[in-house]
Amino acid sequence: MAKNPLGITDTILRDAHQSLLATRMSTGSMLPVLEKLEAVGYHSLEMWGGATFDSALRFLQEDPWERLRVLRAKMPTTPFQMLLRGQNILGYRHYPDDIVEKFVELSIKNGMNIFRTFDALNDPRNMAYAMDCVAKYGGHNQASICYTISPVHTIDAFVELGKDLADMGADSICIKDMAALCTPYVAYELTKRLKEEVGLPVQFHTHNTSGFALGTLMKAAEAGVDVVDTAISSISGGTAQAPTESMVATLQGTDRDTGLDLLLLNEIAEYFRQVRTEHLAEFEAGLDTADIRVLLYQMPGGMISNLVSQLRQQGAADRWEDVLKELPQVREDMGYPPLVTPTSQIVGSQAVINVLMGERYKIITQEVRDYCKGLYGRAPAELNPELVEKALGGEERITGRPADSLEPGFEKAKAEIGDLARSDEDVISYALFPSQAREFFELRAAGKVRPITEPRIFPKAQAAPVPEAAASPPKAAVAPVQRPERPTPNRSLWRLTTRMNGGR
Repeated sequence: MAKNPLGITDTILRDAHQSLLATRMSTGSMLPVLEKLEAVGYHSLEMWGGATFDSALRFLQEDPWERLRVLRAKMPTTPFQMLLRGQNILGYRHYPDDIVEKFVELSIKNGMNIFRTFDALNDPRNMAYAMDCVAKYGGHNQASICYTISPVHTIDAFVELGKDLADMGADSICIKDMAALCTPYVAYELTKRLKEEVGLPVQFHTHNTSGFALGTLMKAAEAGVDVVDTAISSISGGTAQAPTESMVATLQGTDRDTGLDLLLLNEIAEYFRQVRTEHLAEFEAGLDTADIRVLLYQMPGGMISNLVSQLRQQGAADRWEDVLKELPQVREDMGYPPLVTPTSQIVGSQAVINVLMGERYKIITQEVRDYCKGLYGRAPAELNPELVEKALGGEERITGRPADSLEPGFEKAKAEIGDLARSDEDVISYALFPSQAREFFELRAAGKVRPITEPRIFPKAQAAPVPEAAASPPKAAVAPVQRPERPTPNRSLWRLTTRMNGGR
């Protein structure tokens, strides 16, 4: 028996299909394999949070709370884990404290165990209330460090943040490498120091976008990491996690042997291979190979495809290289925020606008104005004073916790949605995503929602093209294409200034 078995969290029911298949796996597609997942003996199964809540309502016409209850009934012993965006909960803005508390309370009541809480700016103030609520209702607090690279993001700084999170009541620490930037030897040093100096269990989350996820997890394991995130092989790699079976096989016979059954994992992989082929073929994006540019520009895979899409909408796909050069400057001006939801969308859209306008900050998005004002929290470094002046024009910046200025929201949401809400869970769904929730409730009231036990199938209509941003180096990626005459940027930039797409 292994002296120090490595725990495995499988992301197959959340981040794996969010990264590779647009978060479109339905509850009905999960149900047939749940008994086998229950039998594996995972440390935990990530199956909720992130973009799954929004996507369930918006695209699948499913109640995300019902998914949690159904899966818990079928898997009574495996710990469930979710990704929580701190004061943002599962959305893209800050919510009042009473909404945060009610969400956490109901999540635990419906079967959630482990809350991986993060803030896009690594601002502990935006995590503190959610963590207090998790502790109050008996959940496990896994506080996250969003890993990134900049002059102000050092191993020393991350270790100090880990100490702060421990003082705030964290039960464990997650190194959240959302953009696949943490190289294996850095992973070793960061993990080792967190273990030695913070003294809490450490879990490592990374993606394979840059191609070395397995190496990163192995070095973290050597440094004593307690748990790592992987994804069952048939929905892994690319912009998702390293394959579970590869990690399990690599460690067999060592002191870190996971003890998981490769034959059982293979049966699960075969099932999800069928789901991917028969249920989710429409969402194959072609991003299935390593993309080293993530190290050069620090963009998560989803951000790359999003920016290419924005440029295409403007008839400006040939400006891709210009955006790549502009984005690091915008990030520096904004104090080097980690590029994760929602900061990746905020920084990326502003870089696109700067390029299309031919002038930096001629037009500034409302999200950048809010960021400069302090409504998203405290930036990792000082903001460029010229950007702040252009964005705010002398308007006072806030220095306190952004949520302190928000009025309670639960009773207001309850009154607005009225009889369409059948439970407190419905009210929270409406508070987080008003238009999507209302549309779902109206369909439900009309008897037009399919049973959640039926899989939602999206067959492939035609071969999906490989996105230009992933097909080749930047020059080739933006070769001129046949397109209609380019629209005048001023007439269509509203799409960029208002568009906030989902992410990790």
